[in-house]
Amino acid sequence: MAYPLTDWNTGLFDCCEDTSTCCYGFWCCPCLACTVSGRFGENRCLPLCDMLTPAITAACGLPLCAPPAALALRVGIRHRYGIKGSLCNDIASSCFCEWCSWCQMQRELKFRKKNNVVIVNMQPPPVMSVPAGFMAQPGVRY
Repeated sequence: MAYPLTDWNTGLFDCCEDTSTCCYGFWCCPCLACTVSGRFGENRCLPLCDMLTPAITAACGLPLCAPPAALALRVGIRHRYGIKGSLCNDIASSCFCEWCSWCQMQRELKFRKKNNVVIVNMQPPPVMSVPAGFMAQPGVRY
């Protein structure tokens, strides 16, 4: 059974919808990021990659603007809950509005937990077909 895609419960800049999350993100965004990561089921230290990666890649001469943990978690939340969007939007949100993105993800996870909304994306089993003209070898069972 396919579920229709939904929108994020709140917009990227809807901090007034949940002032506690907004304050948490404003005063200690790294702590909020670790909370979101843990609540989603990932390692709580994963967002530390966002803080360390730019320094490491810059030392190697590779510029990096997309925070990998924020982007990965945002895409993961969108896919797990069937939220409309695109990778391009996720990259833009993670690069240019990272704090707002963490706050939006926290609000979404709170909403999903409160309303116990779970959508499971299931893939159909693979289908194997035999090409036309395929001849079985004698004595081999298929």
